[in-house]
Amino acid sequence: METTEIRYPADGREMVGTLYAPEGDDRRPGVLVLHEGPGLDDHGRNQARRLADAGYVAFAADYHGGGVRAPLAEMRPRLGELIGDPARTRAIGHAALGQLTASPRVDPTRLAAIGFCFGGTMALELARDGAPLQAVVGFHSGLGTSAPAAPGSIVGAVLAQIGADDPMIPVEQRNAWEAEMRAAGADWQLITYGGAVHSFTNPQASAMGMPGIEYHAPTDARSWGAMLQLFAERLG
Repeated sequence: METTEIRYPADGREMVGTLYAPEGDDRRPGVLVLHEGPGLDDHGRNQARRLADAGYVAFAADYHGGGVRAPLAEMRPRLGELIGDPARTRAIGHAALGQLTASPRVDPTRLAAIGFCFGGTMALELARDGAPLQAVVGFHSGLGTSAPAAPGSIVGAVLAQIGADDPMIPVEQRNAWEAEMRAAGADWQLITYGGAVHSFTNPQASAMGMPGIEYHAPTDARSWGAMLQLFAERLG
């Protein structure tokens, strides 16, 4: 596997991401990987590495700067700003997507974005903005936005995967997102997993000691499989 650190500007900061590619020189589908809210860490990088093992070129992007994770309490003000400003969130996502597509290993006609927690929200905002993504997958991602998708704006298929008992993504938010996707005419799926709460993909989530944030191994495996199935369908 080829691993390359990439520094790039976005949102007035220096972002530090990592590109993972299978060995060789052929073009592969490219996947943008957007980390959980506290910052880029082993969880985000490991997801990108797994995708490279599966044959994709994956870019573990950074949307806070420095390529590091900080305590959630420190990141909450910034996350609040981004949640309230979809245009800013989309611009950061597009900057990261540009780094992925700049790789000569990436086939620009076969692109996807996945994200975890707020990273999933950012991936969904890219879809809403008409980014050329054949597949978008959000894992335990916030579904709300103040700038809903316009009819016909979403290019590819969208999959949101949510813990049924996630207190951060209530049923009302899920229902509103479903209505938004229908109005946009999108190809969409929403999978809710019984017994799962927030951050169900992160083995370190339970160590945070916060109610409603916990790793759930069965849902981690099932949601990854659902993503791969969508990729097989849309990326070839």
